[in-house]
Amino acid sequence: MTNIPETGRTPRVQIRLVVIQVLVVSLLLTLGGRLWYLQIRNGDEYAKEASGNHVQQVVQPAVRGSILDARGVPLADNETRLVVSASRTDLMKMKDDGKGVLTKLADVLGVKPKEVTDKVRLCDSKTPQPCWNGSPYQPIPITDEATPKQALQIRERSEDFPGITAEPTAVRRYAAPGEANTAQVLGYLSPVTDNEIAKAKDTESPYLRSDQVGRSGLEREYDKELRGKAGVTRYEVDNLGRVIGQAKADKAEPGANVVTSIDARVQRIAEYELNEAMKEARKAFDKNTNENYKADSGAVVVMESKTGRVVAMASNPSYDPNAWVGGISGKDYAKLTGKTSNYPLLNRAIQGQAAPGSIFKVIPTTAAVNAGYPFDGRYECSSSYSVGNQVFKNYESKGYGAISLGQALEVSCDTVFYRLSHDEWKKDGGIKPKKDPADWFYKTAHQFGLGKETGIDLPNEVTGRVPDRQWKQSFWKANKTAWCKTGKRDGDYVQKLSYENCLEGNLLRAGDSVNYAIGQGDTLVTPIQMATIYSAISNGGTLYNPTLGKAIVSPDGKTVKEIAPKSHGKLPMTKKTRDEIDGALAGVATRGTAAWRFGGWPQDKIPMHAKTGTAEVYGKQTTSWFATYTDDYTIVMTIAQGGTGSGASGPAVRKLYNALYGVSPDGKIDSKQALLSQPQKSLPKIQGDGSIEAPKIEPYDPKKDEPPAEQQLAGPAGTAALGRRD
Repeated sequence: MTNIPETGRTPRVQIRLVVIQVLVVSLLLTLGGRLWYLQIRNGDEYAKEASGNHVQQVVQPAVRGSILDARGVPLADNETRLVVSASRTDLMKMKDDGKGVLTKLADVLGVKPKEVTDKVRLCDSKTPQPCWNGSPYQPIPITDEATPKQALQIRERSEDFPGITAEPTAVRRYAAPGEANTAQVLGYLSPVTDNEIAKAKDTESPYLRSDQVGRSGLEREYDKELRGKAGVTRYEVDNLGRVIGQAKADKAEPGANVVTSIDARVQRIAEYELNEAMKEARKAFDKNTNENYKADSGAVVVMESKTGRVVAMASNPSYDPNAWVGGISGKDYAKLTGKTSNYPLLNRAIQGQAAPGSIFKVIPTTAAVNAGYPFDGRYECSSSYSVGNQVFKNYESKGYGAISLGQALEVSCDTVFYRLSHDEWKKDGGIKPKKDPADWFYKTAHQFGLGKETGIDLPNEVTGRVPDRQWKQSFWKANKTAWCKTGKRDGDYVQKLSYENCLEGNLLRAGDSVNYAIGQGDTLVTPIQMATIYSAISNGGTLYNPTLGKAIVSPDGKTVKEIAPKSHGKLPMTKKTRDEIDGALAGVATRGTAAWRFGGWPQDKIPMHAKTGTAEVYGKQTTSWFATYTDDYTIVMTIAQGGTGSGASGPAVRKLYNALYGVSPDGKIDSKQALLSQPQKSLPKIQGDGSIEAPKIEPYDPKKDEPPAEQQLAGPAGTAALGRRD
């Protein structure tokens, strides 16, 4: 056997090792180069592609809770409609981006193709409505008013309508039971905005893009409770939008129901009678302007006197909140918000401000007593009262001689309050006030709750205005430049007024105090403020926050959270003063300015109290006010440019009381005809499955409450029967 020397194999091994080393180095260089290419050279590009593989959400909207009246009658609930929707993801996969399918769909629905294509485009800063503000992965509703025939066509010819569905879906409905519209109280829904989503991101109740949220009324105030929790299914998708897996699914939870203190039966009458009162006012001639009264807006509030719960609240002009369901059209939106619309979206019960006229006089009466003037003292009710060169007249220039404060309320004597306010103004230093003036008449108004919100559970309540010294100063600062620019010493009335305001518009003048004492001048109140005040007089002095929400009931009915009445203070009067004012207001209804509207009323069984008011407004016709209460209810009605208090608003208020207590036109009480002789205390009955029993509401028949022809004409002789000012 021949031995091979070791030195003979060494070169081969070394060559192989070198080749392997070269291959390894080459591979490392290739991998390194590739990594550099992927991570550095084209890193941004691949990062963008990778970001396309992420999770998308498909939302199943929660069924919104119902808004019910005090007996369980639905005011706002949901109904099943045939909703036609489009999957934008499926449409975008088509060569023409789904235009052909949408055109065929428009033909089936009987609309123009543009109406359909506009609805599936995504909203941005440059895209006007209609457009889709939700997730592009969410089915986009095209219409919620599809007929069964249209839905059947789409479903039977599914191959012609890829990406299109027609399914029964719960849609918001404003039921208007018995024609009780309740529009401004309920509010409406519209899609959530990007700003709202961002603001609510870290809160307990974040929004999803598909959410519909309350925009006004109870829909907004109780949105969190009503909205529920949407179901969310999360899908993993690639950059082409293809689903590659399901990540997680959360089940939808329906919203809770809100039981209100509204009684749909009373609400329908309040709306009808307010509208009728306005129509009748437009038939009356205004001798001051030589034309009929315009009666262009009005409001009425029916409130439980002992709790502040609102039984009915109507505002006119009104609208149909169903116009917002499924997205409002541009034409309908213009009708609700345009310059000629008279703004029906406003709830004039809480947002309508006007001078209160003589229904304000309970406040200066209280102020006078608190300032030391005896209620039963004697005060001159002359036909007029002079302040400098200006003469302030009593209504119809009529005088009653020396009368008490109670009698001044009954006959609504202006000059008594002129004198009292002027005397207090002088005691406080007049045009050059003391360091700490008492300001009884202004301070008392604030103590009654004026100049601030009542705390009602509705959004966007306004505060009204108490024109005291502080307000005069701030108003003067804000307007001085304009007054000085337009004012003229020898100009017309407005120019002269601007000239005076330029010089001393920050000073509380004698004329300001005199006008203020009878609810005129710069004083502004809302109907809900005055209802709160008169209900407090009725209940002994407690100022309640007006409330509409009575209870929150969980979807299964197992959890009921009652909303208790809350007080925000007491009237600034003793029990003795309250009783004296209460007696005077009873006198207004039985022998004073409201007596002709309560002829035949069963005063011995249901004591009625009232105050009439007619507020003068520069450049406009007078505002009608009528404030009333019993032990159970307080009703306040106002009609802008409607004429006199008892003349315009009085008949409607009387009919509301007739319906509540079952009082016939001749004054007899029929308990079987009474809608609500006592406020509703119990909640509606809740079934085991969470549903609530709801009685049916019949439309209102106004004819049964019409008094005999001879009683319609009855009333004090002369001009009072045509409607005196107060």
